[in-house]
Amino acid sequence: MSSKSIKILCTLGPSSLNKKFLNFAKGKVSLLRLNISHIKINKLENIIKFLKKNTNIPLCIDTEGAQIRTKVKKKIKCKIGHFIKLHKENKGSFNLYPEYIFSILKKGDLLHIGFDDLKTKVVKIKKDQILLKVYSEGFLENNKGVHLQNRRIKLDYLTEKDFRAIEIAKKHKIRNFALSFTNSSKDIRKFSLILKNENKIYKIETKKSVKDIHKLAKLGKIFLIDRGDLSKETTVEKIPLIQRKIFKNVKKFKNRKIYVATNLLESMIYNKYPTRGEANDIYNSLEMGASGLVLAAETAIGKYPQEAIIFLKKMIYSYLNEKRYIKHD
Repeated sequence: MSSKSIKILCTLGPSSLNKKFLNFAKGKVSLLRLNISHIKINKLENIIKFLKKNTNIPLCIDTEGAQIRTKVKKKIKCKIGHFIKLHKENKGSFNLYPEYIFSILKKGDLLHIGFDDLKTKVVKIKKDQILLKVYSEGFLENNKGVHLQNRRIKLDYLTEKDFRAIEIAKKHKIRNFALSFTNSSKDIRKFSLILKNENKIYKIETKKSVKDIHKLAKLGKIFLIDRGDLSKETTVEKIPLIQRKIFKNVKKFKNRKIYVATNLLESMIYNKYPTRGEANDIYNSLEMGASGLVLAAETAIGKYPQEAIIFLKKMIYSYLNEKRYIKHD
């Protein structure tokens, strides 16, 4: 196995959407990820044109998928016992996306908002407004994921924005697409129907997808373990066990690939060097059989995107050299 057989995928954002980074990434990065959740649809085409002009690294459109997100006009600090007003559609200062979520919520629902510790409970429902009570303080911010903790609800597997993004991407001959929040075999079949000839990555980030991973692995070829949203669906301490369960089940099928994402080099968003724990986590993921490692905030908004990629390359070389050493010892 060569170092090129283990892919590095990096997410583009303010820190990396520039010629300097793209020139650096050549020969080091296998796939450039565009996260549709954080890109305005009216800017997507120009971004794709810029990338096509300045790099030959393949692009991947990462869909929003079946997730609830916040729409907030101003960041708010929410303390325990405070009340938050959630408004219908685009009224007021706080809404949810997709808009139909408003009509699905019930009194008693528990909403965990973002990766901060903001937790709320639905205490009153009116025609155009829902009252949430804060029971774990944190910040209410724009475009943050929302997890309904107490029950499962049916969400469309793609948003309207996703369909538009796919249409634009196909027009520009992009070949790689990721389905966020893959939940069922039905999701895989529907995604395959609209992307018959493209490369498809199925993201595992819900309890349901973990439970049904054997069924999903029969249909999909490439899977991505998103440990961020998965930790909100379960708990952080269960992630190592869940990651091993996914590898065990997917690897039963031939020609399957698994990528690992979230918190690989979280400390390098602000620091030039990683932690020893991060190095150990990366090595463990490679030892389990990861075919790819995914950088998210590290390259999208981090201060040291190039250094993060260099460190991943070092870890991959270290792992592969150790394998050769053991094999020939």
